[in-house]
Formats: sequence, structure tokens, C-alpha cells
Amino acid sequence: MNISYKWLKEYVDFDLNPQEVADALTSEGLEVDGVEEIQAIKGGLEGLVVAHVLTCEPHPNSDHMHVCQVDLGTGEPVQIVCGAPNVAAGQKVIAATLGTKLYDGDQCFTIKKSKLRGVESYGMLCAEDEIGVGESHDGIIVLPEDAVTGMKAAQYYNLESDWVIEVDITPNRADACSHYGVARDLYAWLIRNGYKTSLHRMDVSGFKVDNNDLNIDIDVQNTEACPRYCAVTIKGCEVKESPEWLKEKLNTIGLRPINNIVDITNYVMMAYGQPLHCFDADMIDGNKIVVKAMPDGTKFQTLDGVEHTLTDRDLAICNAKEPMCIAGVMGGRGSGTYDTTKDVLLESAYFHPTWIRKSARRHGLSTDASFRFERGVDPDGQVYALKVAAMLVKELAGGTISMDIKDVEAEGLVKKFEVKLDYKYVHDLIGKTIPVEVIKEIVTSLDMKIVGETEDGISLEIPAYRVDVQRPCDVVEDILRIYGYNNVEIPTSVKSSLTIKGDVDRSNKLENIIAEQLVGQGFREILNNSLTKEGYYDGLETYAPAELVRVLNPLSSDLNVMRQTLLFGGLESIAHNVNRKSKNLRFFETGNCYYYNSKKHTADHSLNAYSQAHFIGLWLTGNHIEGSWAHANEAISVYQLKAYVMNILVRLGYELGGMRIGQGSNDIFAKSLSVSDRNGKVLVELGLVAKAITSRFDIDQEVYYAEINWSMLTKKLQNNTVSFKEISKYPAVSRDLALLIDKNVEFAQIEQIARNSEKKLLKKVELFDVYEGDNLPEGKKSYAVNFVLQDETKTMNDKQTDAIMKKIVANLEKQLGAVLR
Repeated sequence: MNISYKWLKEYVDFDLNPQEVADALTSEGLEVDGVEEIQAIKGGLEGLVVAHVLTCEPHPNSDHMHVCQVDLGTGEPVQIVCGAPNVAAGQKVIAATLGTKLYDGDQCFTIKKSKLRGVESYGMLCAEDEIGVGESHDGIIVLPEDAVTGMKAAQYYNLESDWVIEVDITPNRADACSHYGVARDLYAWLIRNGYKTSLHRMDVSGFKVDNNDLNIDIDVQNTEACPRYCAVTIKGCEVKESPEWLKEKLNTIGLRPINNIVDITNYVMMAYGQPLHCFDADMIDGNKIVVKAMPDGTKFQTLDGVEHTLTDRDLAICNAKEPMCIAGVMGGRGSGTYDTTKDVLLESAYFHPTWIRKSARRHGLSTDASFRFERGVDPDGQVYALKVAAMLVKELAGGTISMDIKDVEAEGLVKKFEVKLDYKYVHDLIGKTIPVEVIKEIVTSLDMKIVGETEDGISLEIPAYRVDVQRPCDVVEDILRIYGYNNVEIPTSVKSSLTIKGDVDRSNKLENIIAEQLVGQGFREILNNSLTKEGYYDGLETYAPAELVRVLNPLSSDLNVMRQTLLFGGLESIAHNVNRKSKNLRFFETGNCYYYNSKKHTADHSLNAYSQAHFIGLWLTGNHIEGSWAHANEAISVYQLKAYVMNILVRLGYELGGMRIGQGSNDIFAKSLSVSDRNGKVLVELGLVAKAITSRFDIDQEVYYAEINWSMLTKKLQNNTVSFKEISKYPAVSRDLALLIDKNVEFAQIEQIARNSEKKLLKKVELFDVYEGDNLPEGKKSYAVNFVLQDETKTMNDKQTDAIMKKIVANLEKQLGAVLR
């Protein structure tokens, strides 16, 4: 927000320069992004001085020019050739010295030593339009005789530059969205730093109603969206150009002057933070203002000529027949003031911030008014702003105030709000003991009234415009920012007590171990937003729309739900890198996913319906080895992804024999595997991401993804103990079987039956060949499986080995109908 340095001085007395003001504002939490000088006249009349024409002789080679000797106040007179008809000896004039830059719009002209008709000239005597102080070009400027020779022209004309201070207003500081609001904060800083100053604003005690010739009824039908609506009418005013002082104020802060009525409403908004709207009273059919929500589908054209479709959550300002304005956002065609306007109604209201914020975003409209309304204006400032505007309209446009101010206010909008502040709490939170008198001085300078006091603390009445001050800690924040963050010494030691639950600490350590392992294998860690786009889940059965955790007031339609899988954030990262010609990628991310179960939602225990789980996601895409001549164009496969997953499980000490690997069912994959425990709970899902999903991100290469349920995995590992033993001295025995089985039988079933058949000596079961082709019965396939047996205490003989293998084969035949080939 742009703040005028000169305008700011109208509300608070100070002698700081613009940069010092900017530093003061930044130190108290109103961060200044920059300070820019705004010159009243381009160039600031730099190089122009009051001069005395000592002599004036006709030019020897011209019938209209004169050769003058001019005293510039520097000692020796200089010679200047002048062609103005009114130049004469003895005059006080404005002279441009050598090097002076004069501007004509965007063009710049530099005064240089020159010869005019053979006579040297060392400057220029100026007319009004040549230096920007007027429009006359009939002759040079002739000043009064008492003008001081050598005085700078900027000083003579009392020309002062202004400076625009660009303040970055945070969403919680609605009270600082105006010059007076910033002045309040600066006033507190000045008081704290020992300056003698005062805070003042326009006196409206002279406001009076002239007659009741233009009465307009006010009907607020939606007091939730509009808790307060004020209006006044002015009859017989003249719409015309604004005076220079008003245009200069608006131009300085970047607003385009329109006409005196509109400029007054903008001036009041920028001065005091209360947006106003001015209606042509002749456009108010039925002499009635109705504030209500419109039916869904209502068409409405705003001032910019764009047609919008309103919903029943859009508040409108209507006349007796139709809407005239989207409340707090933008007016409609025909609702403003025009050259023919004679009678006006001024509106000053408090609209609920949520209604305005949603309407502005719904229709893609962002205005100075909506910027303030959606943050929360002063609920007690509407009448004052209306009086200021009405008095200015009378002054600048004439007319009579023709209606008592109508003030329709919902009960309880403006009420006293108190905060109890304990001195010990202040000291503990800040980490420094601030004297009680200093605390009192600061809070009172911030317009907080002390309404109660004890030895231990004070009770404060918070002004209505400070919507951000709700708790004692908010008051402490205000105290600290005015006291000065730099005045709190940095402690040499910190006393703290931090307790971490053992299972959480262990999970974090394990996560760090796996992260280091993945980085060592060439992965890069990514971190994506937990908020994501609802549209990503369209058409997916695994993630039902009803189970999405929705955000009530999303910052964007692309961030309106909480993620149920890490996949989409990683695809966004892949798309970002692929678009920048980086196609061989390995990413991993750790993070929470969030779920809603409507069946667990009850009136008494609504939070039971929400849950979260921690996951690790792995993404592989592109070539297996980048830039390798030996492995050129060797694409990544699901087997490499599976190997990375298995390495993680092994590193965690998970017993691979207790896992089942089968076909996955998650529809984010085109083809997938799942890794489950003995009870069938899925620990990992991995596979090739469906083309329908990657195409949404404009990714035209295959992406493999694995999602590890870290919460479930670490829970299962809680009671695991790591034991160490030496490598067996006795050899292992290997046996291979070729099994003819039904096509729907998975290897995981064979492995599980084998391990159940021999739990002690069977060390490994591996599938090394699959055959589905000729010479096999219909509906059958052949698995070649390797079994490794080992006794830790002795060498196994053939008899012992054969007995175990017969048992395994028998169980496979019985349970799966397997036949040895």
C-alpha cells in the first residue's frame, strides 16, 4: 500500500525524513518495501534560480532578441541572450543555469553554452510553461522586486517533493490500511522514542443536516453479511474536476482522479480506511436501498463491463427493482456518478470479511475496497467516514445534506472487548522485564484504554478497529514491536524442556536413516504442499471424493483438499523438471496423508472421522543410468523400483519371510504390486503410474511410483530387536522345483506355503522362471522355484533335505493343486 509522506504529516507531527519514517515503520512491524520521491514538477526546478537582469541591450544581429547581463547571485554576472518581448533591465526573473534539465512531457532539454546569432549565451531566462509553474508563454516570468537574487526557484515557489512509502500490509493488520492507521502506529513509536507529538484527524463537529428533501429508505435483509449499513444523501451537487490538492494526493499514491465526487470517496478510503460508494440518487428506483443476497444465476454487469453470474452467497446492494452493486467489491453499470448527476447517496458499511473475500475470489475481482473489507474495517468507523465525505462534497461540489444519516446496525456488532494482561506473563513471553510504566505508556499510545489495574496487571479495553488483538499474547506482541525487538538482548543460554515420545523419536531416526540411504542411491528429496487439487482425484475409485478432507476457506481452487497420496505432488515436481529438459529423475518424499471417514462422524465426536498416516513415496522415471555408453537408453523398470523398496525393508530389519507380494489394486497404477504382512495389511504399493494420470501433468514418459505406509511399518517394527550372529559354518543346500499350477496362483502363495511347511531350516524361496506357452494344459503356467535350506548346527544330509522337500511338495499339491513337471 502506498503512503504519502506529506499526507501522513497531516495526522501526526514529526520531523523525521522519509527514510527515517520508513525505518520506524519497519521496526514496529509495518514492513516498508521502498521509498520513492515524487516531484511536484518534474526535475524539481533543480538548477533554476532567482536572477537580476542588470542590463538589457538589443542583439546586434537580431531584431527581436536582447543580450542581457544577469546576476545569478554567484558574484560575477553572466551573459544570457533572451528573445522574450518583455525582458528589461532591473527585472527579477527565473534563470536556468548551465546544465539545468527542462522537461516537456517525456522529452528533456539540457541548458548548454551556445551561440545565438553569433553572440554567446550562458543560460536561459524562463517562461512559466517552460519550467512547469504555469501555462503562459507570452514572455519570461517577472518576479516582484523583493525577490532575493540567487534563491533557488524551488524555494521561491515553496516547491516540496513528496515521497511514497510502500508498506507491505499483512492480512492481520486491517487497521493499518490507511494513512491515519499508519499514523496511529507511527505516533506510538514517536511517543516511545521520546518525541513530543500529537495525533489528529479531520473535525466533523460541523456536520449538520440541511433539510430532509431527499429521503431514501434502507432495508438490510441479510444482517449476517452486512451487520452495519449507513447512508446519507446530498442534493443539488455539481460533478466536476477535483481541485489540485485532491488530485495531487491521489496521483501521488497511484490513483487516477475521476471527478470530485468519486475522488472524495477514494480520498476518505485512503485517509481513514473506510471504503465508500456513491450512487446517483436518480438511479435508485423506488427511493429504497435493499441489502440482500441474490438468487443463484442472477446476471449482473459490473462497472468494467464484464457480466457476472451471482450466487446466493453474493451480497448485493439493490434498489427496489434490481441489483446495483456487488457489496464491498464493485459497483454496477449505472450505479456511479456522471456529469449529469445532481443528487447522490453516499454509502458507508461494514460487510462481513468472509462474504467479501469469497465474492471477490468467486468473480475474479480485486479492488481497493475488497482489499479492506475482506480484512475487516473498523466496525465503529462508518458514521465518521460518512460525515467527512459529506462535508467534503458540500465544500467541493456544493449542494445540501438532505437526509439524516441512516444507520442500520445489527445488535452486538460494536461492543466493548477487554483483555486482562498479567505483568509476569509479559515478562515471561518476551524474555525481559519491561518496566510497568513503559508497558502502560505503550498500550495507551496504541489507543488501548486501561479500565482496571492491580498490582499484578491491568485490564485493557481494545479499540474496535484492532480486529487482530484478541488475546493477551496479541497485546504482548504490540508492546514488543513498539518497545523494539532490537532492545531485547539475545540470551547467552536457553532454558527449555522438550519431551519426545519414544516411538516418535525412533520413527524419526529410522526415517533419517532411510533418507540417507536413498540419497546415497541417487535419489533427491522433495517437499510438497499437503494441500492439493481436488480434480487430481477425479475418476479414482481408491480415493473416493467423500473421503477427501476439504479446506473450508481455500486460498486457491488448486489447494482445496488435503492429500490422500503423495503421488500427485511428486508428479508436479517431475513435470516441472521434465519441462526444463531434466528427464532422468529419482525423487523421494516423506509426509502425512489425510483421510475422512463419514461412518465415524457423529455429532458428539466429529473429530473421530478424521485420521492421518505417514508415508514415504519413491518416484523413478527416465533412464536407469544417465549418460552411460554401456547402458544407453536403458529405461527404468518396476524391478529396480522393487529392489529399492526391498532394500528399505531389509535396512529396517523387516523379516522378508513374513511378507506377501501380490497384484495391487490401486487404480493410480496401470500395473502394480503390493507388499502385505501375514495378516494381509498392505505395507507397500508400487508400480507403473497410469497413463491417464501422467497425461494430466503433460508427462509423456513412464513414471514408476512406490508408496510405503511408514506409520504401519514402524508400528510393526516397534517390538523388533536387532540381534547379531556369526555366519553359519555349515553349507546351505539348494533345490529347484518346476511346478505346474493354475494361472491365477501367485508366487506369494507358494512362498507362504513353503515357509509354513518348514519354518526353521528354510532360508530362502525365489522364483527364477515363469513359462506360459505351448505344451502346457489350458489355464496352466509353470513356475521354476529355488529353495535354500540351511542348518545352523550341522551339515544337512540328503535324507533330511529330501524329507523337507517332500513335505513342501505335498502341501503345494494339497493346497494349490500344484504338479511337479
